[in-house]
Amino acid sequence: MPALMALRKRAQGEKPLAGAKVVGCTHITAQTAVLMETLAALGAQCRWAACNIYSTQNEVAAALAEGGFSVFAWKGESEDDFWWCIDRCVNLEGWQPNMILDDGGDLTHWIYKKYPNMFKKIKGIVEESVTGVHRLYQLSKAGKLCVPAMNVNDSVTKQKFDNLYCCRESILDGLKRTTDVMFGGKQVVVCGYGEVGKGCCAALKAMGSIVYVTEIDPICALQAWYVRIWVRGQSMDGFRLVKLNEVIRQVDIVITCTGNKNVVVREYLDRMKNGCIVCNMGHSNTEIDVVSSSGVDHVIWPDGKRIVLLAEGRLLNLSCSTVPTFVLSITATTQALALIELYNAPEGRYKQDVYLLPKKMGKHTDRGQANSLLGSSAVLTLLRKKRLTLKEKSDCTKRTDQDFRKGRRDSGVSVETSRGRSLWRGCGITGPGATADIFI
Repeated sequence: MPALMALRKRAQGEKPLAGAKVVGCTHITAQTAVLMETLAALGAQCRWAACNIYSTQNEVAAALAEGGFSVFAWKGESEDDFWWCIDRCVNLEGWQPNMILDDGGDLTHWIYKKYPNMFKKIKGIVEESVTGVHRLYQLSKAGKLCVPAMNVNDSVTKQKFDNLYCCRESILDGLKRTTDVMFGGKQVVVCGYGEVGKGCCAALKAMGSIVYVTEIDPICALQAWYVRIWVRGQSMDGFRLVKLNEVIRQVDIVITCTGNKNVVVREYLDRMKNGCIVCNMGHSNTEIDVVSSSGVDHVIWPDGKRIVLLAEGRLLNLSCSTVPTFVLSITATTQALALIELYNAPEGRYKQDVYLLPKKMGKHTDRGQANSLLGSSAVLTLLRKKRLTLKEKSDCTKRTDQDFRKGRRDSGVSVETSRGRSLWRGCGITGPGATADIFI
């Protein structure tokens, strides 16, 4: 996790989280363990619970407990166990959290419901998932948000890396581990074409699947769009946009990734064909309207039809497989920077509202990740912007004449209207005295 380790190395001497008491509710994986160790190295005390009953890696939770961290989680918790773990994480005599790191909003919801007085000492909330962010915006709109909150999910580093690339690789891993399905020729409908949906569609298309997309947002729908007009097809990403009820009888795999609820309802389940695989890549298990009991289930209809439901409709990749460490390094670093920003912000900078992570922090994360790959000198060369001011048009014309006069005489073609102008247009420069940002 190069970006996270770079942050630890750079900031552990300053201890920017000294005195912070962070209570967290995220997926407890090896990557989360590195994040917790980093927060501790920066001066924070941590107590942790799991945000998903299937995603906890028991060996990681045991190692963290052995290392002195308070962790309340195990793989395969019941719903009652889930809320018990969160309560034990929060409710400790003599220990009052002052920062919240949440994934899905369950921890924030529990504190708001059971221990509202805790918010008097809490400085801020850092939320990672779209589901949790929606819940925060609802609290803010109702005037019930008691502290500032940082929306990590909509930060550039989370959207463009974790949501896209992480899902692009892990969707195939999750489906293979649970079903051993062959993707070539399979008809797949992906519900939602945000960054998660884009990653899923790209991976499945590359494996030879026939991919359909459902989307209600007009911008995302246009990105996915493919339409055949007479003979010539026109497209953006080249996926056929459909309504779910148009293809539900014929598809082999249904994947939801909207962050919404009741996307695949009982009506659609009744119409699916025998052996159809149904799974969810959103955070919450409310997208698929079904109740089941284990990681991979056969839901059997009275007529003998079977539907394969994965992870009870919960998040597939972290419930049934793993995700790329390299990508999660970027997300974990973004979370740590958000905690540092909220904890150290002077009074009055952030009000009781939901904020986006400052863009400069995202750039810091990307630079730390890139430095570890290419070496600091190479990345400084790559990322340093130099302003290049071109000379007046007369100088450009003189250079053009000098370079291409011979070609003009030989061909009889005006160099300025052919080769000369195209040379400068290729640099994105359109007039005299124009400037261009060039990466050197």
